[in-house]
Amino acid sequence: MANVMELQSFYKAVNQEMGTAQNEVGHFNIFHVEDLLSADHRPTSYSRRSFFKISLVTGHSKIHYADRIIEAQDNVLVFTNPMLPYHWERISDKQTGYVCVFTEAFFSRFGHLKELPVFQSPDMAVVPLGADAFAQFDALFAKMYQEIQGTYAYKYDLLRNLLMTVIHEAQKMQPAVSSPSTGSNASERIASLFAELLERQFPIEMLNQIIGLHTPADFAAQLNVHVNHLNKALKEITGHTTSQLINSRILQEARILLKSTTWTINEIAWSLGFKEPNHFSTFFKSQAGVTAKQFRQSAAD
Repeated sequence: MANVMELQSFYKAVNQEMGTAQNEVGHFNIFHVEDLLSADHRPTSYSRRSFFKISLVTGHSKIHYADRIIEAQDNVLVFTNPMLPYHWERISDKQTGYVCVFTEAFFSRFGHLKELPVFQSPDMAVVPLGADAFAQFDALFAKMYQEIQGTYAYKYDLLRNLLMTVIHEAQKMQPAVSSPSTGSNASERIASLFAELLERQFPIEMLNQIIGLHTPADFAAQLNVHVNHLNKALKEITGHTTSQLINSRILQEARILLKSTTWTINEIAWSLGFKEPNHFSTFFKSQAGVTAKQFRQSAAD
């Protein structure tokens, strides 16, 4: 599986001390970007992290995800989470701003961070900022940097609130693709449960981990609905069929595994529910337009 960078490894890589940033319910810390960069800068390895990170950066960079590259120029706000491996490529030598790192436990009282849109996909995770928006976020990060140095007894509660303000202000800037499911009708409820079942199977992190639901019939049986009813509900809410949604998520994980592990293609196929490797090969070629082997070779170039 892809390397997982632990917090201790992150601090060692950026030549910083963990200090007393650990509090009773998790970890939070914030740095100036300039303090994390060195003259002999080497690109961070392509890997998953065991922690969340939000970066406010001025400079030219490329953020590499499993199946796409997002170029960030000038001012940008970037959200990264432990679920998706990524690689940050620094293009311009001069980079300024802030980086904050925190664990999921730090937000244990705020619900599940992974369910927030900015942590769910690369498309939502990179937010270009104009001058006015950058000034707004720069003030919030500066306030966090100031507060963590202080002795206020409730500073971590204040830091949580400031960080949540950053998250929600960023989400307000994103195009409104959908509203949170409230279960107000049957189709929304079915679509929400389907999405939960689908995502629960990922990420694949061990060779003996095999997804159990990989066909529309599998999901329909689990949800106790007819497969046609499931398909109709998903088409109404998402605009895509059940098969399209399943195939898209399996393809995403296949790309991640091909790019970030040394597993054989047969091992990846087995983990993704393909009992016959040739079935996986046919699936990947039809979905991605190239063979799994060609994708892995191009990713290594």
